[in-house]
Amino acid sequence: MKKTVKKAANPNPSVKLNARAKDTSSAKRKAKAAPSPGIKKEYVKSNLSCRVTFRLPKEAVRDAKAVTLVGDFNNWNTTETKMKRLPNGDFKATLELPRNREYKFRYLIDYTRWENDWCADKYIPNEYGSDDSVVVV
Repeated sequence: MKKTVKKAANPNPSVKLNARAKDTSSAKRKAKAAPSPGIKKEYVKSNLSCRVTFRLPKEAVRDAKAVTLVGDFNNWNTTETKMKRLPNGDFKATLELPRNREYKFRYLIDYTRWENDWCADKYIPNEYGSDDSVVVV
């Protein structure tokens, strides 16, 4: 005996239903979405280092002309590690850091205003009455 399967009625006959059609709108949105701000870590297999990308969002920098990355990794030098402005207004810098360490850092915006990373691994109070961001690699 053969079973008959009844298809559900199309609530809007002017729109053709295609069960195999894929909704590509979410895929397109993902492709166009900018990488998220914060810290991205890529561990290098060939040595004991980690490639760390620091990304400060445009919301944090407002109309800044320059942002520098300052921390333990550059002896808190306020001019050494300049970040690159991206087309969307974010600032980005990538460093290769030795593994199995914690590094305190902050962002210096236009050489006048300090900002922490909103996605830091943790925060540690500093001697100036504020906190330093920390990246653990």
